[in-house]
Amino acid sequence: MQTIHVAEASPETAVLADGAQLVAVGPYEKLAADHPRARVRWWPGILTPGLLNPYGPELLEQAYHPDPREADRLGTEPVFGERAQALLAANASARGASARRGVQRMLAHGTVAVAGELRSRAALDAVRGAGLALTGRPAGLPGPASFSPVPLVLLPGLAPGRPARFAVFDVPDRAALVRDGASTCVATVVGGRLVYRGR
Repeated sequence: MQTIHVAEASPETAVLADGAQLVAVGPYEKLAADHPRARVRWWPGILTPGLLNPYGPELLEQAYHPDPREADRLGTEPVFGERAQALLAANASARGASARRGVQRMLAHGTVAVAGELRSRAALDAVRGAGLALTGRPAGLPGPASFSPVPLVLLPGLAPGRPARFAVFDVPDRAALVRDGASTCVATVVGGRLVYRGR
């Protein structure tokens, strides 16, 4: 089924997705007129190509992402350093579950691509399972590893024929996205699937 995604603050950049591909990109009015049977999803904020997170290994292989049932003991934020390595070494299922929770956090921050050389099967399976793109790391990482890295790295523009991969942020413009960060994400679409929707 064809779906038009449009964000209130950027109606000039609506997209028409048909399965895993973008069919059209342009003003909402034109897409709606040309495709009257398409389902329409309205979002607050701006629609973007989505973010590249350059910290794949640091966030998915070197950090431990606590299970919600561990929150009383470990908190809710990622654990780094020796404590993370001890938790990840506990068993193979801990590595896989942590990597999947890390990917979910990335999706909740508008990430549609991950950079850095992933070496563990757990991290690679989690990234591939979510449909995230893998790419080379940009030069000069500002550090430290973060789900909302500074500066934010937006992917190239949306275009027909490209994968239906994008994110929507509840901000009025790109300047506000840079200022407020990736935690303003309200929706992430990968392969035409809505893989994250904010509450």
